[in-house]
Amino acid sequence: MNVTQLNSAFTLFLSLLVEAVPFLLLGVLFSGLLLFFVDERKLVSWMPKNPFLGALAGSCVGFLFPVCECGNVPVARRLLMQGAPSPVAIGFLLAAPTINPIVFWATWTAFRDQPEIVFMRIGFSLAIATIIGWVFSAQADLRPLLQPAVARAMPGKRAKGEGRGEELERRGATWNEPQVSTAPLLQSGTYFLGQSAQPLRLDTAELQARMLGANTADKPLSHKLLLLLENTVQELRELGGVLVLGSAIAAIVQVFVPRDIILNLGQSPVTSILAMMLLAAVVSICSTVDSFFALSFASTFTSGSLLAFLVFGPMIDLKSVGLMLSIFKARAVFYLFALAALLTFLFTLLVNLYVS
Repeated sequence: MNVTQLNSAFTLFLSLLVEAVPFLLLGVLFSGLLLFFVDERKLVSWMPKNPFLGALAGSCVGFLFPVCECGNVPVARRLLMQGAPSPVAIGFLLAAPTINPIVFWATWTAFRDQPEIVFMRIGFSLAIATIIGWVFSAQADLRPLLQPAVARAMPGKRAKGEGRGEELERRGATWNEPQVSTAPLLQSGTYFLGQSAQPLRLDTAELQARMLGANTADKPLSHKLLLLLENTVQELRELGGVLVLGSAIAAIVQVFVPRDIILNLGQSPVTSILAMMLLAAVVSICSTVDSFFALSFASTFTSGSLLAFLVFGPMIDLKSVGLMLSIFKARAVFYLFALAALLTFLFTLLVNLYVS
């Protein structure tokens, strides 16, 4: 390690941040606007009932709901609770972080010299999300795969053994509000929101009241704008930290890892894909800026591996897995992870073998 390497790493780190921050800010603002000013119930009524078409439509909804992989989980959860078919909600959950205009613009900005990367990213993400949503439609009743609080909140017939909830409902209580444990930060789906330092759970009535757009519809504009500001600051604090970490990792790898190791790993049609999928899951960088991260590897890694990073990361990473556990049970999240990984590997391997 010498001064020249440190200067090169710091320059690369800053260049990645400067390019990515505007897209991160834009994505957070759009996510907040949708969170407080859009009611998904109207959208649910327009969704196709056919499982395949429903999964396809849900995957395309991201063009109207440009949220990253932090905002898509609460929205997908609300879609399920509003009665959306499971293919629609799962299609949206997996595709929305990529199938939206902000990510398309960011990817085009990063890969303007390789437009095929841009369109294959969109196409592969749409195909994988649609296929997985369609596969999950084979489960006629999704409730066994959902967390109890979400399952109880879904409209229709409730699962057996929920008599306590029905009794509380007759008494006028909020029966779908679970008790928060003494260590909420160790649970999935825990957020700090607003001026309070107390963590709020995704499945508590308090957070639903503050985050669900329909519950703020009758509030004055000043109240909505205040909540929007709080949400924007909070997401920027969380996602900005991830962006800084991801940019630092990219700079360190590019400058300090021996070039021959990177070339040997990055030029193999199989190991390059596996390495970039693993990197995408670990780094957990926001989909609005991950294209600039991937661009730093463009000269040494195969096109298929870059696509694997750009397609798999927004669907499944360590950050999103934790959030998904607020909706699904562990085995359902494992199914989502396995299907997304397998389909991503197959699609991008074909790119390495027949397109690159």
